[in-house]
Amino acid sequence: MTEHESGGNDGENEKKGVAGFMQRARDQARETSEKDVTKTAPFKAFEHATESVALNTMTEGRLFDVADALSDYRLQDVDVTDTTCGYCAVGCRFDLHTKDGEVLGARPTDPEKAPINGISTCVKGKFSYNYVNSDDRLTEPLVKENGEFREASWDEALSRVVDGLGGIIEEDSPDALGLISSSKATNEDNYAMQRFAREVIGTNNVDNCNRLCHAPTVAALKQTVGYGAASVGVEDLENTDCYLLSGSNTTEAHPVLATRIKQNVADGADMVVFDPRKVQIAEYADQYTRTEPGYDTAWINGLTRYIIANDLHDEAFIDERTDGFDELKEHLDQFTPEYVERVSGVPPEELASAAETIAAADSCCFCWTLGLTEHTNGTENVISMSNLALVTGNIGKPGAGLSPFRGQNNVQGGGGDMGPLPNNFPGYQPVTDDEIREKFEAAYDTEIPSEEGWRTTEQFLAADRGDLRGMYIMGENASLSEPGVDHAQEVLDDLDFLVVQDIFLTETAEHADVVLPATTAVESNGTFTSSSRHVQLVKRAIEPKGNTRGDWAILQALARRFGHDWDFASPSEIMDEIAELTPIYGGISHERLENGAELQWPCWNDDHPGTTRLYEEEFNTADGKASLIPTGPNEPADISDDEFPLTMTTGRVLYQYHTGTMTHREEGIMSYVGEDFVEINPETAANAGIENGDYVRVESRHGTIRVTAQVTERPGTDTVFVPMHFAESAVNTLTDEENLDTAARTPEYKVTSVRLRPGEESDPARTTRESGDRTLAESDD
Repeated sequence: MTEHESGGNDGENEKKGVAGFMQRARDQARETSEKDVTKTAPFKAFEHATESVALNTMTEGRLFDVADALSDYRLQDVDVTDTTCGYCAVGCRFDLHTKDGEVLGARPTDPEKAPINGISTCVKGKFSYNYVNSDDRLTEPLVKENGEFREASWDEALSRVVDGLGGIIEEDSPDALGLISSSKATNEDNYAMQRFAREVIGTNNVDNCNRLCHAPTVAALKQTVGYGAASVGVEDLENTDCYLLSGSNTTEAHPVLATRIKQNVADGADMVVFDPRKVQIAEYADQYTRTEPGYDTAWINGLTRYIIANDLHDEAFIDERTDGFDELKEHLDQFTPEYVERVSGVPPEELASAAETIAAADSCCFCWTLGLTEHTNGTENVISMSNLALVTGNIGKPGAGLSPFRGQNNVQGGGGDMGPLPNNFPGYQPVTDDEIREKFEAAYDTEIPSEEGWRTTEQFLAADRGDLRGMYIMGENASLSEPGVDHAQEVLDDLDFLVVQDIFLTETAEHADVVLPATTAVESNGTFTSSSRHVQLVKRAIEPKGNTRGDWAILQALARRFGHDWDFASPSEIMDEIAELTPIYGGISHERLENGAELQWPCWNDDHPGTTRLYEEEFNTADGKASLIPTGPNEPADISDDEFPLTMTTGRVLYQYHTGTMTHREEGIMSYVGEDFVEINPETAANAGIENGDYVRVESRHGTIRVTAQVTERPGTDTVFVPMHFAESAVNTLTDEENLDTAARTPEYKVTSVRLRPGEESDPARTTRESGDRTLAESDD
């Protein structure tokens, strides 16, 4: 359907209501796209947040198809549900319009109900709901017989799960099982999973995808300031005088948040970006500095050293509110400008310029994502960033603080706050603390192990050793997301028993003995917690498809079959139990949220308004002071050499989401970014005889993938970038499962030594270790 056929913008044919809104936004985007976007504030306010993005992502006529779907119904015939987005963790809220079980589209809700995004949404949050009614949705339980799946009743499927897990416990021990929870699921679902692990199974071997992304953030901030979360609220982030941003492709991974940041920069805030790639947000920065992947502690420590050496630090703040300054100052002596340039590639003049910009600002927000954390020294990277914020006195005051941007929709809440972690109960209460453990033992009427369990990455290594025999994976596509795809798939195949709970027969579910069909976010009730610690309601917009069930309901049914008397009637009752056992959630309830309360944890009781900004008076430490902790020098585990001279880093793109389980079922998105690619610097491409659009083999010591080349100046000459979203090429074929962060056990996704070779379209998309060429096999040894 052409624009003219859809009504265009011609007189009496102009669309009304939602269709008209979308039409006018599209027209505005077309008009403003010809202008200088760096000087056009109205466009900057809409960029990536409204239909201007859809203009580039939808196939011809798709945008108007969405609008027509709404305009075909009278308003009273359409159901409207205000809910929270199920994509990234910015925490956008909007109204979902549905009819007869179909999601017709999303529209801005009342801005007062959307404290984070107001009227803004990104392309995924607004348009990407085809997955909900996809023909390949799981709607019935599946059991595997003779290597093939068949549909089964819930009774049979649950019985098989009880027999499979129970048999391993009886033959071995509860610790022979590992459980993986889901940051895509609600807080209530994740709380139920950690309770199931500890009460029903009897193990602390429970973890989630946070292990693969921001676990170093949690580990680092726990040590330095006390809470493993952002210290700032959205208002601070929007009104700060300065940003130091590193390892964050903000405009693609967190587009609505990026819009707010860019608007503040347009209004006069400074922004300094350090990153191996010149990501799009860097185009708006006052200073962009390219860094060498894997050496972030060097340049961050270099900034801190410069600030101290030039008396630009906040002495009063340091004296009153921190410990360890003298030790840190002495340790930083080695991070001279010459050393920083030699290892990280940051020129002394750019180091000085950034340090002076940060020190001169009245307030500064220190922002990062996985570019800092997915390293063998990721925890030290974040500690270094915390040191810099503390030395400049930029925590606990308006417009200043630490702001890790979280990736999946509920990785802050479901991935951390709710306790699906091997070392923490809900609310980051240590499992090794006798008093805390006794509280949960009394609540669950069971004995809970006093030792920490295995992290996700450790579970796969333990299974390889034979120490772990079974797994229960809820909503995580570990077959693709774990480092070393071939290793992960071998582990899954060799388990004695695997149960997968998901919305599709994912690459991981294909390995399972039993697959349990769960509901999507738009079919569920509960809460998500955003990067800014906002706890917000998720509401069922359509009835669950087929015979699917909510994650918490499945876990409760299994718990009962194991002989445990769970009797939750709804997710709101689960939240009530969370509040009883988790001090930072003590005042959070569905009732308060439904009545319009805007709550950010810590929220201590029913009368508490929530906490917008952390650490205004004291830090969450034993003495109320923050800890300054020396870090580095260090280097990545996988260092490039003559055989593998380039460094590959991985990450997200705007038009896809994680392993593609949801977005690969969106025609418009797939027509825009439907296959993997590798970004290569023009000089590097020329030296390799590669042109834009060519097929390229990317080879590491662990495997080979075939992708198309995008020749661009975004990466440096020694670095290439490959997205993480495609099963066919599976970038984690190239990454290593053994090189992990010492503290958090997070993989080194951001540094893999590779080489490039011309490829052909007929080449296999990826080559496993077993079938790789002889050179790779030998180098693996």
